[in-house]
Amino acid sequence: MDMPSAQQAIACNKDAWDQSAGLHKTTDTWNALLNSVGQADFSCLDPTITGLLQDVGVAGKDVVQLCCNNGRESLSLFGLGARSVVGVDQSPAFLQQARELADVSPHNPEFIESDIHHLPPSLHERFDIALVTIGVLGWMPDAALFMQHVARTLKPGGTLVMYETHPFLEVFDPRAQNPFLPASSYFQREPFVLQESIVYEGQGEVAGPTSYWYVHTLGDIVSAAIGAQLQIGHLQEYPHSNREELYDQYEHQPAQLPMCFTLTATRRLE
Repeated sequence: MDMPSAQQAIACNKDAWDQSAGLHKTTDTWNALLNSVGQADFSCLDPTITGLLQDVGVAGKDVVQLCCNNGRESLSLFGLGARSVVGVDQSPAFLQQARELADVSPHNPEFIESDIHHLPPSLHERFDIALVTIGVLGWMPDAALFMQHVARTLKPGGTLVMYETHPFLEVFDPRAQNPFLPASSYFQREPFVLQESIVYEGQGEVAGPTSYWYVHTLGDIVSAAIGAQLQIGHLQEYPHSNREELYDQYEHQPAQLPMCFTLTATRRLE
């Protein structure tokens, strides 16, 4: 099977996200969000990323969330005292959901439709903090190029804050008969080809458009940040899951896998 070019994969992934968006609005999670985002201190962020953002210092800062999905995490940043928040995503269908949530919220984020590889100049060197959370890196064909675009949004001295799934977890297939047996190489370079809708709730697969999921090793990610002139300030790995419920089975094992990580990296002062 011929693998797509990076641009073809990005376009396919955009279409897959748009076509999956409606499925997210039929869930209990969506209804719970609508009922809770009206609170000024609303947050859907877990203690790990909340603590890190507090340590970095969000209060009074200008923050961009790259690949913000339906904006729930962007809205959560106001509860930590962010001065302004911009959410960026390439899926207009999910940004429509973000604006619906913002309409219920007392806060006023800005949402911008853009592929991260073609960010408008108005976002360059504008932010104190750039936030990247779970499930972003896997959609990116080139980690080094991604980091360069992230770095471009930061003011000199600004900080990238990342909370992502651990790439080693991608070696395992949670739906396999033996989910603890390695199913793919950690060093796989060709993307996984997915042909199911992108949903995070429940365990069922729903047929959907083709999308492409890339695995970047932890070394790739750190090297990409360094190559983008970002200075690593923090890297920590954790044994808990921050992704779909299907992965909960990997927690609390005698031989525990790394399941997620946090990273901060600061743009060098010019």
